[in-house]
Amino acid sequence: MYMKKIFVCFISLSFVLPAVSQRAGSFNGVEVNMGNLFRLSDAKTRSISPENFNGEKGRGGMATTGTGLNASRDLGQGWKVSPSVQIEPKKTFTIAEITGPGAIQHIWLTPTGNWRFSILRFYWDDEKEPSVEVPVGDFFGMGWGEYAHLNSLAVTVNPGSAFNSYWVMPFRKKCRITMENIAEERMTVYYQVDYTLTAVPDDAAYFHAQFRRSNPNVGSLYTLVDNIKGKGHYVGTFMAWGVNNTGWWGEGEIKFFMDGDDKFPTINGTGTEDYFCGSYNFENRKTRQYEPFSTAYAGLHQVIKSDGLYASQQRFGLYRWHINDPIRFDNDLKVTIQDLGWRSGGRYQQQHSNISSVVYWYQAEPHTPFPKLPARNDLENL
Repeated sequence: MYMKKIFVCFISLSFVLPAVSQRAGSFNGVEVNMGNLFRLSDAKTRSISPENFNGEKGRGGMATTGTGLNASRDLGQGWKVSPSVQIEPKKTFTIAEITGPGAIQHIWLTPTGNWRFSILRFYWDDEKEPSVEVPVGDFFGMGWGEYAHLNSLAVTVNPGSAFNSYWVMPFRKKCRITMENIAEERMTVYYQVDYTLTAVPDDAAYFHAQFRRSNPNVGSLYTLVDNIKGKGHYVGTFMAWGVNNTGWWGEGEIKFFMDGDDKFPTINGTGTEDYFCGSYNFENRKTRQYEPFSTAYAGLHQVIKSDGLYASQQRFGLYRWHINDPIRFDNDLKVTIQDLGWRSGGRYQQQHSNISSVVYWYQAEPHTPFPKLPARNDLENL
C-alpha cells in the first residue's frame, strides 16, 4: 500500500512539471505558480509605493516627509513616514512609471472617497491613449461603491477596502499608471505596485481593460465592448447590474462576435447566470434568496437588497475570468449581452436595467481608441 501511494504521487508530478516548465522558461520567471515556484530566475523583483516612488533598489523607506510625518515624529526616518499619498480634486497622480522590459505582477491599493470618481489609467510603452481606463472600484469588481469580499485568482478584495490585482501585465519599453481624482474632495491612496524586470517574449500581448455604463440601458441589448481590432484573447468580464423591474432579470445571452462575424456570433451563451457559472437564478431553493458566491474563476460576489427607503432597487456584482478558457480572436471582437427577464405567461421581457461593466483582454498593439469615459454625473451610482 505504501509503495502504491508513492507511485501515484510520482505519476502526478511527471504530468505537471514538464508542462509548467515550458511556460515558465518562456517568460523568465514572470509566470509563477505552485508547479514552478522552485525554479531559479534572473528576473529582478521591484516594488513601487509611497515609501519608494521609483522602485529603486535599496532606496525604500528613505522619506523624511509624507503623510505619516506627524505619527513618526518620535521615531524619524524609516518609520512609516510616507505610507500614502493625497490627490487633490481634479488632479492626476502618477502611481508608477517604470522603464522596461518587465511585467506588473501584483497591485494593491486602498483609495478613499467615491470609487467611481477615481479613474485608473495604464499606458504601455510610448502610447498616448491608455490601454486601461476604468473607475478604480469597477476595475476591482466593486462597481456599486460598497465593499464585498471577492476571492478569485485574478482579483481579490479584502476587508475593509483592500483592492488586489494579479493580472500579469508585460511591457517592453515603459509602463505608466495614473490615478485621476474627478471628485470635489481630496482623496488618500495607499498603494503598492509589485513588478519584475525581465525579458519579455515576442508573443507576449498587452493587457487592456475598458469600462462602459448605460443607465438605463437602451434597446435591451448591452454592448460590453466593440471595435477591438487586432490579435488577442478575451480574459474577463465584470458587471454591476441594477434591476429596474420585478422578477428574475438574468435570462440574457452573452454573444461573442469575432473575426468577421456579422448577424450571428461564433459563441452564444444560454443565459446570464449560466455565463457567470451559476444556474437557476443563483437561487438557494431552501431560503428562496440569492446565494452569493466567490470562486477562482467566477462569482456573484455582491447582492445588495433594497433597504425599503432610498436604496430601493436590487443590485448585483458578477465576474467571470476566462483564465483557463481565454476567448481567442485573430482580427476583431465584439461582445454583447441581452438585458432580458420574464413577464407574465412565461414570456421574455426586454428590460432597461442600470448596467456598468469592465472587460479585460490581451492584444497586440496598437489598440483602437476607447469610447470617451462618461461624465462624472453619468458615472455616479443613482
